[in-house]
Amino acid sequence: MILIIILSQISIYTVKHDFDILFEKRTKPIIKLEAIKDAYVVNIHDTLYDVYHKNITLEQSYDVLNLGKQLIEKNWNKYLEITFSKKYETSLVTKIIKKFFIIGNPDKNKILQNSIISNINDKNKNIEVIVNEIILELSNKNYDAASSLIEHVNIEINTISIYITNLTNYDLKMAISERKDTQTVFNTLAMILNISIVWVFLFSIILSIVIIIHFKKLHFGLEEAVNEKTKELQALNDSLEKRIQNEVADSRKKDFIMFQQSRLASLGEMIANIAHQWRQPLGSLMMIVQGIQTKMELGKLTPEIVEEKVNDAILLADNMSNTLEDFKSFFKPNRDEEEFSLKDCIKNSFELSKYVLDKEKIELHLKILHDVKIHGFYNELSHVFLNIISNSKDALISKEHKRLIEITVKKSRNNIRINIVDNGGGINAKVLPHIFEPYYTTKYKSAGTGIGLYMSKQIIEKHMLGTIDCKNVYYKIANQNFENCTLFTITIPANKGDKNND
Repeated sequence: MILIIILSQISIYTVKHDFDILFEKRTKPIIKLEAIKDAYVVNIHDTLYDVYHKNITLEQSYDVLNLGKQLIEKNWNKYLEITFSKKYETSLVTKIIKKFFIIGNPDKNKILQNSIISNINDKNKNIEVIVNEIILELSNKNYDAASSLIEHVNIEINTISIYITNLTNYDLKMAISERKDTQTVFNTLAMILNISIVWVFLFSIILSIVIIIHFKKLHFGLEEAVNEKTKELQALNDSLEKRIQNEVADSRKKDFIMFQQSRLASLGEMIANIAHQWRQPLGSLMMIVQGIQTKMELGKLTPEIVEEKVNDAILLADNMSNTLEDFKSFFKPNRDEEEFSLKDCIKNSFELSKYVLDKEKIELHLKILHDVKIHGFYNELSHVFLNIISNSKDALISKEHKRLIEITVKKSRNNIRINIVDNGGGINAKVLPHIFEPYYTTKYKSAGTGIGLYMSKQIIEKHMLGTIDCKNVYYKIANQNFENCTLFTITIPANKGDKNND
């Protein structure tokens, strides 16, 4: 089929090209030759006749004769250019086909053409010389000599007209011959094309028979396999609904377990914070007890001192109790939405992680110009903040420079945007696309579970109807510029039910 297409295109291109050559090389030169004959008759012969009979002045004849000379020279040069230029040769494909199939006569009668052209060139020079002599005789008013020369010019013009007619006949014969050659080339290509079509047709029939036989064998071989697979699919279909229900239930259990694991993963840091919060009050209580004991031994213990120390101890105990309640409320299930202060939620998250941050010498800067009230789950949102702060802390521990975390809250018409950024050096570009995937972690198994950020994303998207994303940025924290900062952006709808309209 490809062969047929190629041959058809070649035949169309070849025939068109050769017919174009036939027109350009044989038809146009004939027009130029006729124009030369007309120029000799009108511009040379008739002008000399009019000057001799004083129909025009000698001065007027100069322009007409010069114009005739230019026309003759221009048309003759154009004829020679078309006749001998390689631009007007037949296509390479045609030459190959003519040579292979021996089409046409490769040896054209060039001798006759060259002889006629040579004679015309000689006559052109003779006529130019005689015309100049006529003009000279007429300017000297030697009309007898001029008349004789005019007769001589007429004879030369008639001779050159005969030569031009011979050239015209030659070109016409060549045009007819080349047309026959082109037709032969076209017929040859058509024959090859028809043979190719028959060959492709026969080959297609044979190939179709082979394919049909093969597919019959394949059909019978696959029929049994299809029947077996159909039975398996039928059995699978029968149990599919039950399996889907089981998978959904398992998925919910996994999500619940991951959420619990995420909350318990923070328990270690919580206990460290509780221990820190209690360490100072316990020390103070011990000092109070020792002070009472010492004063009693020295006999200086009075009811006023006992009351004062008891009040101090009660104040410290209340502080310890409040601390315990604050941490306990974080783990208390909270499935009902409530209106709460976003600023208080962030500050509470900061207080819960304050000891760990102070221990690692990490500064946390809050930029909350206006407090915002939102509807949602207080403890779950606090858990998200703790997760991000914990990840920032892990990234900052290994850094020698000043360790900074900044939290910024901005409110627009439809959304509340919370930016949490640290100067911990950013996240590896290969790791960044996977940080919200479950169980994906770059920490040691003893240091991280890989579900903190996954659960944070679930809380923000499913429970708060917002979005969370992370990227590496160039950022200014505490009036200092840092490269490769990690920026978490949390976007929450300002109005309940609105989702990300910014």
